[in-house]
Amino acid sequence: MRLFRLGVLAASLFAATATARAETLVVGNEGTYPPFSMVQADGKLVGIEPDLVREMCKRMAIECEFSVMDFQALIPSLLQGKIDMLGSQLTPLPERKAKMLFAKAIIFNHDTFIYRKDKTYDFADKAAMKDVVIGVQSGTPQAKYVQTTYGDVLTPKLYTNPDQMRLDLLAGRLDMVFGANLNWTSSLIDKPEGKDWRLADFKVWTGDPNLPEAERGSSWAVPKGQEALVEKMNAAIESMLADCTFTKIRVQYMSVPISPDEAACVAKAE
Repeated sequence: MRLFRLGVLAASLFAATATARAETLVVGNEGTYPPFSMVQADGKLVGIEPDLVREMCKRMAIECEFSVMDFQALIPSLLQGKIDMLGSQLTPLPERKAKMLFAKAIIFNHDTFIYRKDKTYDFADKAAMKDVVIGVQSGTPQAKYVQTTYGDVLTPKLYTNPDQMRLDLLAGRLDMVFGANLNWTSSLIDKPEGKDWRLADFKVWTGDPNLPEAERGSSWAVPKGQEALVEKMNAAIESMLADCTFTKIRVQYMSVPISPDEAACVAKAE
């Protein structure tokens, strides 16, 4: 397995010389999860996460390059050594934590249902959800939750990315979708085409149920055995939060905070 060799990292996080850039950290990202990641017409990967990763790598004094692929390919690529880091927000599930190391949680983004305003659903009543057509992204905790919770009364429709889900939702081929609150707020609810749609008050944490409430966020991951790399990532992320660079990057794409650790920076800006 090709893993990022930590020996090329300088001893100091911020004082490393250019020779520490001889190795490149290959970062996997799905590129289809606005506003967190999008591929522009010119092929450049942009969004909250790519920009945060670039800043993190700058502070770690290493070179980083992105490898864009379907979400379902990210974890296998990491475990097979094809990429060194998974830089798309990942929910910390027990089975994932058994195979990977997670960095500091940076995106606190519970899941919910998105459906038409003129409809009413009781999400707590499984019988009331019978035959409802729900779209979810394949290979995600959201898909697992819908299948586990409602699988005996409906069959969820699986998609490879949220863009396809949104198109089918707007075209009436879906009754609802189940996904991340922040993403669907920015990609649909806050847009003109979202005027007839709403987010359910029914919020769900689809990650590790044993995590304390304050730690129920998504983060980036590296293979097992890369503890030193995670420590450097965390130090860079914490410095970005402390000097408000994290928030400055986030506000370019989204108006609301994505981490409770932004509180001081948000208050300073008000």
